[in-house]
Amino acid sequence: MNRPAYLLSSSAVGAILGAALCASPAFSQGQLPSGFPAGWPLLERTVAETATSGMVVSGSPIASAVGAEILKRGGNAVDAAVAVGFALAVVHPEAGNLGGGGYMVIRLADGTVSTLDYRETAPGRASRNMYLDEQGRVTDRSVIGHLAAGVPGSVAGMFEAHRRYGSLPWRDLVQPAVRLAKEGFVIDEFRSRSIASSARKLAQFPASRSQFLPNGEAPKPGTLFQQPDLAATLQAIADSGAPVFYRGYIADLIVAEMERGGGIISKEDLAGYRPIWRDPVVIRYRGHTIYSMPPSSSGGVTLAEILNILEGYDPLPPFGAAESVHLKAEAMRRAFIDRNRYLGDPAFVSMPLDRLLSKEYAATLRSEIDPQKASKTPAFVSSGSEGTNTTHYSIVDSRGNAVSVTTTINSSYGSGVTVTGAGFLLNNEMDDFAAAPGRPNQYGLVQGEANAIAPGKRMLSAMTPSIVLDPQGRLRMVLGTPGGPTIITSVAQVILNVIDHGMTLAEAVAAPRIHHQAWPDQIFYERGGLSDAVVETLRSWGHTVEERSGYSGDIAAIEWRGGRWIGVADPRRGGGAAGY
Repeated sequence: MNRPAYLLSSSAVGAILGAALCASPAFSQGQLPSGFPAGWPLLERTVAETATSGMVVSGSPIASAVGAEILKRGGNAVDAAVAVGFALAVVHPEAGNLGGGGYMVIRLADGTVSTLDYRETAPGRASRNMYLDEQGRVTDRSVIGHLAAGVPGSVAGMFEAHRRYGSLPWRDLVQPAVRLAKEGFVIDEFRSRSIASSARKLAQFPASRSQFLPNGEAPKPGTLFQQPDLAATLQAIADSGAPVFYRGYIADLIVAEMERGGGIISKEDLAGYRPIWRDPVVIRYRGHTIYSMPPSSSGGVTLAEILNILEGYDPLPPFGAAESVHLKAEAMRRAFIDRNRYLGDPAFVSMPLDRLLSKEYAATLRSEIDPQKASKTPAFVSSGSEGTNTTHYSIVDSRGNAVSVTTTINSSYGSGVTVTGAGFLLNNEMDDFAAAPGRPNQYGLVQGEANAIAPGKRMLSAMTPSIVLDPQGRLRMVLGTPGGPTIITSVAQVILNVIDHGMTLAEAVAAPRIHHQAWPDQIFYERGGLSDAVVETLRSWGHTVEERSGYSGDIAAIEWRGGRWIGVADPRRGGGAAGY
């Protein structure tokens, strides 16, 4: 039987994937852009894929190839986003998901912009202090196990995006993921290390142990990795859409898993879940227009505050200089103070968004910054995190439609719980609530009452899928990243690197990153990302400066430059770009 026209053949995926993997590095040995620390290792590992028609960049080269083939077959950017989302659930299990949630920013070629919130929600039986012990201390029940899971939104989100904007048949968009789960894909070094790093958590749950740790260990690179239970689940979704997940037999499997492990997601919670279309956050920065996510994501508002503050410095000090790091850190500090104090689910919290987004407010915050002296974050006062194993993908099609998607199950492999018989992991997004307002969560974020747990509430997120237009209103960039609270600051820095520091997209993505989130009161920087002289200067100005042991984020970005699309997957992890 002939395969339907829009379904991918193994040879089609292989051809696109091969082209992506053979793309030339963006830098040759010895090149060093201005302001980069000596010996910065990510330059030589950065690959820029180019194309004239369409581009997909994601956390997996295989998933990107799936999306590019959908575009080649005549699908639009939303069609490709659906296909990539489901493919990531198979080939990028640490973060790609059916059991999590996310956000989507869509800009159509006619200028229409929409944002879709399919963030998870707290179950109906959730309560404000559900993760505290008798002494009021936060337990690990918000991080590991069945009780950590919020009601998943990913399948509903993909289904709703397709309902409104999709052009190809739903089934054809899910089918590539079905085939990848059923026939298997070859585990690469990144995926093997990833599973191994979470082996202890996965081993606690029988279905996870069986699926991810065959023979008691992570699959070795080169292993053909098949997931028959997940294939059956995806086939049911392909055939019946989101209803089978939220009201059919998959919902029954989720509830049975909850009962087996002491979780609280009910059939009523699943049947009642709805994604929400929202108005985007609109940011004007040096003539450019940036569209990003509004609450329940904190990403767009916090990004806006950072950029609005920095817009008052014209020009910014040179990249990598102590003065530049200082100003960026002070802008981040002030934005995160507001983020952690005011932002939450708009169905539950009244937020002063007009003030937080205004240029006048940014000017007030800017006036408090001493150009050579660190501010001090005030003691946290409650007004009444996003996991590092999120994933992002960016897509543009030949018509000029663009989609920016960030999706997550929070920690690496979420709660560690695989739904028995269904083959997908459940999130641990309940830890993104303020389990104890005023105390840090697993990512060090200290949040207030605005993000306290309540039934049906969407936990605050840092996800920042974004689309950038140039001063003439033309599509310029599509970008986003995982990385917990560093999501916001990583997206901000790539935008600054391109617009203010004049970098190519490859340079902007490879460049070393800093992070400040107000609490704790310190600048974090990537290993080797700042010179000793810059660190010494920052400390002399009163900053606490800490070098991280690794890298931050996994940017997936696309830029229009020189009459072509340029796609860059962050060299920090295992992603890839595919265009045509």
